[in-house]
Amino acid sequence: MADLDAVKETKEYYLDIPQKSEAFYLKGSNALGWGMQNRLARIFNPKTGRTVMLAFDHGYFQGATTGLERIDVNIMPLAPYADTLMLTRGILRSVVPPSMTKAIVMRASGGTSMLKELSNEEIAVDIEDSIRMNVAAMAVQVFIGGEHEKQSIINMTKLVDQGTRYGIPTLAVTAVGKEMVRDARYFRLATRICAELGAHYVKTYYVEKDFETVTASCPVPIVIAGGKKLPELDALKMACNAIQQGAAGVDMGRNIFQSDAPVSMIQAVRAVVHDNESPEKAFELYETLKAEG
Repeated sequence: MADLDAVKETKEYYLDIPQKSEAFYLKGSNALGWGMQNRLARIFNPKTGRTVMLAFDHGYFQGATTGLERIDVNIMPLAPYADTLMLTRGILRSVVPPSMTKAIVMRASGGTSMLKELSNEEIAVDIEDSIRMNVAAMAVQVFIGGEHEKQSIINMTKLVDQGTRYGIPTLAVTAVGKEMVRDARYFRLATRICAELGAHYVKTYYVEKDFETVTASCPVPIVIAGGKKLPELDALKMACNAIQQGAAGVDMGRNIFQSDAPVSMIQAVRAVVHDNESPEKAFELYETLKAEG
């Protein structure tokens, strides 16, 4: 036996030091299995408990969105500055190099284009493909109040069940139709339904009034959607306000890749999310980096 090769008279078992049993740092996730927690820790930085997700899955229903015409040219240079990439399996396989070690959140729902009723979705990715592609989480659209509300909720619960079998978290994305009011009351309803039915974290929109009640009433982490393109300072203010009011990060797309200086913008967003930088200071960083090229 190897232990007999160099026997020592005494061994140190550190009897005076109890073995640590630390609670998992992420809201609502302490009862999850090791695999789930490990994947969530790849998404949410353990030092801050927050994430900067770079969303470029828009093509699954919009096609070649402005800024996403060439993922290899426009998006991959941004990847080093993101904690997580949110994308489709087609882009992951065809464009993203397998040497990249960033966490992957893969869009798992789909079925309609922007020319049809978007809420008429189903699960479009087999769990085995998610496993093969080593994803950190799977994303599913949930249309609370939409024409196909029930179907989208069942899509989510099925994905939660499938992911739980293999330790893969589910991200519920709250979609808002044109006829719906974007206010805290609606988002409290939408995010809570997703969490109650098993979503491990939720992506929703930021609202200026009472957003803290949305994050407080949701028992799992919330990340905010970037939404439509805003002036850079306004986008940084939105991110800062959301973080201060309880969000665990951002999932930004157009406000980064449609910026005049996308690489500079994503670094400014990181400063807000992970370094608690003020929007004004972060915007100064953006301008400096932009000027440096």
